[in-house]
Amino acid sequence: MEPDRAALQRGLAALGTVILGKSTQVRLCLACLLARGHLLIEDVPGVGKTTLAHALAHVLGLAWQRVQFTSDLLPADVIGVSVFERTRQLFEFRKGPIFTQLLLADEINRASPRTQSALLEAMEERQVSADLTTYSLPDPFFVVATQNPHDEVGTFALPESQLDRFLMCVTLGYPDADHERELLKSGARRELLPQIAPALNSVALLRIQAAVRAVHVADALLDYTLALIARTRARADLKLGLSPRAGQGLIRASQAWAYMQNRAAVMPEDVQAVLPAVVAHRLERREGLDMRAGSALTDEILKAVPVPL
Repeated sequence: MEPDRAALQRGLAALGTVILGKSTQVRLCLACLLARGHLLIEDVPGVGKTTLAHALAHVLGLAWQRVQFTSDLLPADVIGVSVFERTRQLFEFRKGPIFTQLLLADEINRASPRTQSALLEAMEERQVSADLTTYSLPDPFFVVATQNPHDEVGTFALPESQLDRFLMCVTLGYPDADHERELLKSGARRELLPQIAPALNSVALLRIQAAVRAVHVADALLDYTLALIARTRARADLKLGLSPRAGQGLIRASQAWAYMQNRAAVMPEDVQAVLPAVVAHRLERREGLDMRAGSALTDEILKAVPVPL
C-alpha cells in the first residue's frame, strides 16, 4: 500500500478509538475534508460533536483554532480587526482565528446571522476582505462547524446560502449500549488525543486531495448525478432543488469515498454512500422539515432514479 493510503488508514483507526461505534460517520467526515469541503456536525449536546472535530484536526496534523459561537459574538471576533498604531500613525489589521488551516466553529447556530455571514466569503473563496484589503487563507482551509438542533432555545437557523457552503452534514446520534458502557467506564475520549500521533500533515493531505480529484468519473456517473439533481428540482413539495454547487460537491465527495475504498473510478455505490450527507441538509419540504429527517427524502430520490449499468 502506498504511504499516503497507509497513513490515511492509520488516521481512520485513530479516529475510531476516539469516536466509538460511529465508523460510517467518521469516514464521511474524513471524505468531506479529502474532497476540500466544509463539514457541519449536527446533533443534541453531549454526543461528541466537538470531540470529533478536535480529533479530525489532531489526526490530520493541521493547525487549528476553536471559536465558541455565542449570541454576542461579532464578525470581527472571527475575521480580525484593525487597530490604530500610534507609533506609526496607521491602522494595522490583526488577523482573527479564521486564519488557520482548520477552524472549529462550535455551536455555530448560537451566533447571530450577522456573525454567521462572516464565514461566507472564507468558505467559498478561501479569502477574507477587511478594510478594502483581501487576505488569502491558508491552504488547506476547512471549516468544521457543530450545531445543536435549530428548535433549541437560543439558536438561529442557518440560511440556505450558508448551508449550501457545507459539503456535508453528519449526525452522530446516541451510541449503542455497548459503546456507551465503554464511554462510562473509560471517561472522556478527548483525553486520548495527546497519546495519538498525527497520521498526516498538511503536505500529505494536499497530495491526497490531488489524488482524489484524479479519481475517474465516467460519463454514465455524471448522467446519474445529473438525474439525481434533476429529480430534486422536479419535486413540487421541495422549496428548492439542489444547486450546481451541490452537484459539484456530490461528485467530489464520491471521488473521495471511492479513493478511501481503494478504487480508481467512482461507482454508483460511492454516490449512494455520500448522497445523504451531501444533500439532506439542502432539502426542505415546503411545509418545513427537520434537517435530520432529510435522509428520508434522499432515500425516495435514490429509489426514483435508475442506477446506470
